Amino acid sequence: MLLLLTALAACGSSSSPSSSAEVKRTCQQVEAVLSDGPDPTADPVGYAEAQIFPLRQIRTSDGKLHQAIDTLASAYRAYSSTDGANAAVKDAADTAVGAINAACPEAGATL
Repeated sequence: MLLLLTALAACGSSSSPSSSAEVKRTCQQVEAVLSDGPDPTADPVGYAEAQIFPLRQIRTSDGKLHQAIDTLASAYRAYSSTDGANAAVKDAADTAVGAINAACPEAGATL
């Protein structure tokens, strides 16, 4: 049993650098997208709207990061479609922003 766990741990660690490299590359793409567009403090609705399509273009095989990106794009869509006036939608967008910033600390997502 110990031998099996050791073998599994070794296999897991060999795939980790590849996954880590992909996450880093994907986070750099997210950062690039989020740094472009209107000023989020001056025009949060326009900023959110400008991010939807570029975020949807980002591809990754990391399921957790893919979900965070997709959730952020959906939250930005909902926020922009309500013109930022719906508190529940804003709360959901804030949660999605937090998830992206946790996954990609350098992304600097905001709303």
